[in-house]
Amino acid sequence: MAKTLTAYFSRADENYFGGSMRYVEVGNTEIAVGKIRELIDTDVFKIEMVKPYAKEYMTCIDEAKADLRAKARPELVSMPESINEYDTVILAYPNYWGTMPMAVFTFLEAFDFSGKTILPLCTNEGSGMGISERDIAKTCPGARLAKGLPISGSSVAGSKPQIEKWLKSNGLI
Repeated sequence: MAKTLTAYFSRADENYFGGSMRYVEVGNTEIAVGKIRELIDTDVFKIEMVKPYAKEYMTCIDEAKADLRAKARPELVSMPESINEYDTVILAYPNYWGTMPMAVFTFLEAFDFSGKTILPLCTNEGSGMGISERDIAKTCPGARLAKGLPISGSSVAGSKPQIEKWLKSNGLI
């Protein structure tokens, strides 16, 4: 039987929502993953950095930009032993400087995704998927990359129908 893994990076604390900042206890990407879990049977892995970005939004984006420029691969708190049992990986992340957070690259580079289907989901505030799909394709040669789903972070609470349609179009429902 086909198994699905949902691997995600999410950030709470101070976030940007359509022109203003506010603190949240649960990040937008984690909210989207919760909706995925309501819709399908999936194992879940949270991509967490040993040294998380700052709680303040402006400091966080400066740190993320520095990591991007340095092509950093932040150390993760933990890593799955293997992804061999999964046919499909839903990869969820916020758009950081036009692509994925560098911690997501750390995760992707740790495994061979050959023969697996990757479904990218990117929360953002207007920048869409950026170049993240291209970056996933480059980082995971041999994987089948499905069309990604961009979700506005400020409207993620009402995104279940959009996520359901995307999961159906990819044969997971």
